[in-house]
Amino acid sequence: MLVFIIKKLANALLVMLTVAFLAFLIFRLAGDPVDMMSTEQTTQADKELLREKLGLNDNFFVQYTRFVANAAQGNFGISYRNGREVLGLIAERFPATMELVIVATILSLLIGLPLGVLTAIKRGAWYSEVLQFGSIIGVSLPSFVVGILLILVFSVSLGLLPAFGRGDVVELGWWSTGFLTRTGLLALILPSISLSLYQVTLVMRLVRAEMLEVMRSDFVKFARARGIPRFRIYFRHALRNCLMPVVTLTAMNIGTLIAFALITETVFQWPGMGMLFIQAVTFVDIPVMAAYLCIVSFIFVFLNTMVDILYAVIDPRLRGAQ
Repeated sequence: MLVFIIKKLANALLVMLTVAFLAFLIFRLAGDPVDMMSTEQTTQADKELLREKLGLNDNFFVQYTRFVANAAQGNFGISYRNGREVLGLIAERFPATMELVIVATILSLLIGLPLGVLTAIKRGAWYSEVLQFGSIIGVSLPSFVVGILLILVFSVSLGLLPAFGRGDVVELGWWSTGFLTRTGLLALILPSISLSLYQVTLVMRLVRAEMLEVMRSDFVKFARARGIPRFRIYFRHALRNCLMPVVTLTAMNIGTLIAFALITETVFQWPGMGMLFIQAVTFVDIPVMAAYLCIVSFIFVFLNTMVDILYAVIDPRLRGAQ
């Protein structure tokens, strides 16, 4: 088991070094940082001093090593646009993105699990077929289209929910939350639904497939023969055996939600990391772009590594298959 964990951690480290290399290339290929940080009043001597201060006169390997060492400590430099430390900017936006992702994940489980069970046990019923057809639409529609439709219906036409912004927030140390205010909760509804729709359909279809497989197993047939109520068979015995792939999918897709929340955040003007990244692309703010790439990649790699290790703990046969 120890050898398996070491291999997984080594693979994760290799992936992060590769991502760091790609992020470093952004610095090298996107232009001269000194020119981006200079103004019309900046003299040539000031530029040379800044170049020396940033370490741009060192060779490629030295600069890359320094970048990796600084990134490992959370130091991604200064934002060209805001003139502030990049990590501080991301720390301000991180709570907004995480709250959106948390609500979207909870919605995907609360809606996707019962719908998956329903479409499995009521296979062939008209409402089951309608849900199946709806899941295809949910998978196919881009999130920005869903977001625009939600705004048109619930904000423009009905005027029930806010179309943009995060609402009022409460500061709890370095974490800002909208969970404790009415406007914050209302502002969460539309973007979280838009972000969760794809997840809902994935969970529903996965649970349906797993339930159909489990319902054909011997222990379910034995439970029916014993006269155990169907509701108990479906939701206590069968569903429990379907949850492992659902947990795996949910854990791995948290990184996906964080990465692709930028589309939803742009549509709803949600002040999260994704919105910060879009602004960084618009103004060619290279340090912010590189930091976003490294942080999101780290979340992906961390979650995938933890899932692999958890699988190996649950099923020892998987240790020798790696």
